[in-house]
Amino acid sequence: DDAIVVVEAVHAKLEEGASSALEATHKAMSEITGAIISITLVMGAVFIPVTFIQGPTGVFYEQFGVTLMVAIAISAINALTLSPALSALFLKPHNEKTAKKGFLGRFFVAFNAGFTATTKRYVRSLGFLYKHKWITVLILLVSVGLIYWASLTTPKGFVPDEDRGLVFANIELPAGATIDRSVEVMHELNDKIRQIPGVSDVSLVSGFSILNGAGSNFGIGFIKLDNWDERTTDALTVDAITGQLFGAASTIPDAKILFFAPPSVPGFGASAGFEMKVLDRSGGSFNDLSETTQTYLQALSQRPEVLYAQTSFNTNYAQYEMDINIPKAKEAGISVNTILSAMQGYIGSVYAADFSRFGKQYRVYVQALPEDRNSPESLNSIFVRNTAGDMAPISQFVDLKRVYGPQSVTRFNLFNAASVNGAAAPGYSTGDAIAAVQEVSQTALPSNYSVDFSGLTREEINAGNQTTFIFLLSILFVYFILAAQYESYLLPVSVLLSLPVGVMGAYMTTNLAGLENNVYFQIALIMLLGLLAKNAILIVEFAIQRRKAGYSRLEAALEGAKVRLRPILMTSFAFIIGLLPLVFAGGIGARGNNAIGTGAVGGLLVGTLIGVFVIPILYIFFQWVQDKITKTAD
Repeated sequence: DDAIVVVEAVHAKLEEGASSALEATHKAMSEITGAIISITLVMGAVFIPVTFIQGPTGVFYEQFGVTLMVAIAISAINALTLSPALSALFLKPHNEKTAKKGFLGRFFVAFNAGFTATTKRYVRSLGFLYKHKWITVLILLVSVGLIYWASLTTPKGFVPDEDRGLVFANIELPAGATIDRSVEVMHELNDKIRQIPGVSDVSLVSGFSILNGAGSNFGIGFIKLDNWDERTTDALTVDAITGQLFGAASTIPDAKILFFAPPSVPGFGASAGFEMKVLDRSGGSFNDLSETTQTYLQALSQRPEVLYAQTSFNTNYAQYEMDINIPKAKEAGISVNTILSAMQGYIGSVYAADFSRFGKQYRVYVQALPEDRNSPESLNSIFVRNTAGDMAPISQFVDLKRVYGPQSVTRFNLFNAASVNGAAAPGYSTGDAIAAVQEVSQTALPSNYSVDFSGLTREEINAGNQTTFIFLLSILFVYFILAAQYESYLLPVSVLLSLPVGVMGAYMTTNLAGLENNVYFQIALIMLLGLLAKNAILIVEFAIQRRKAGYSRLEAALEGAKVRLRPILMTSFAFIIGLLPLVFAGGIGARGNNAIGTGAVGGLLVGTLIGVFVIPILYIFFQWVQDKITKTAD
């Protein structure tokens, strides 16, 4: 952008009749050096606050912000050193000898004539807006109103669920189901999945679950999809294939089967969608926690925003409760730790030693044979040694009682908790699903229960609280830098008030495109602040120079708008064209690219086309206020 501004300014001086490129370069740089410095400081100031944001959200902002700040600094150095030198070397004064002949030359002549006519009509339009100043006020008010409306209606999210060519499956059979039964279900599920178009390969594992851990009644699946270039139709998108997977799994009544994409950010949970915990703050029984959770999930499933919400918390696992007769054990000279260690070694296994063989290291585990630990009577064959050296059967000190309970217990913030995984329904975002979860929890949960979020969902909620703060802080940095540059507290407001038009464009294009207000869109908004401020700075900086040269407020504004229209359009459309690949991106990471590209393109396009009319009028008004304060005549 800076290089374009320099070359265009030198070119304009040559068109005005400068005798040499060197003279044109000197004149151009004397006018635009301040503007380039202002643009650089403002673009850098926009990203300074976001680099100090902590947590996972800060990682996104910091990587983007630091990259752009370095690039902007290099661009400014280039614009102040190399670009003027190259302009003086390569550009030539305009005359008939240097004019190109043929079709290309005629095209350039026609284009310049058309642009000159457009510029004259543009200046006349500014005169009309100056006489009808209420139109500018109306544009700003409508922009703010549309921003408010779009912010409420645009789906909210954190990081979009990307099509990574992979779908996870979580299989859960009834409590106590054997591994053989799980394997049978896996084979049946495998045959059904392979018949679905778009599925490349399937890998299913019994005895383990991403969401529930290890267990004979659990299973996990990894479903690889065809390459993205082979899945170009709507019926072969990851969402469509996931819907077909649910349909195939519904024909297997023996198991609860979930399909979900891997999380967009590794390390934050096991699945895409939303994750939460139902907390028992009173420390009640696990049965009460299970019943309350199931009642809550039934109410939550009635909401249209939620596709499914399921918990693995189950209190129907058959278990033995071990009751140790401590007085009798103490009387026999046997400690409780000795009894528990013996039970762990014989029944649960215990690591004993290592040994080397065939050039490899092996571990030794001690455990009783399966036939020696398959019934309560097996305790009669397990002995422990007392302090006198005598052996006694464990059954003398231990009683077993048949009970039912959860296979594993989860605690979150020190409270007993039931983990819940869910997904937003088609047409809704994770932000909509989170709002539904919070609303239902107000009515469907007793007072001693609550809901808390974990994984990527927790980060999404925390990020939402930071966005407004980041945005306002960036605007504040821009204001202070411009105030120092212009030596005025009023003139920078003419730059800042031109921003809502572009922000409105970003929100509206994102809303109409059906995309989310996520972290990528928010990064695009931050970037948009600098780009839109650049357009305003080019006009306001030149108008201030003309005002100091003795021009009236109106003449200074019109002259600034006229001279800076071409570089504004050139830099803006160059940026827009450069972002179009992101708008139409496909494959892995497409949704993130679409979010940042659509927001930036829509905001800059609307902000440029409308901003070039709004900015001069805003400058005239705030220059008038400044003159009133300083008692300067028109």
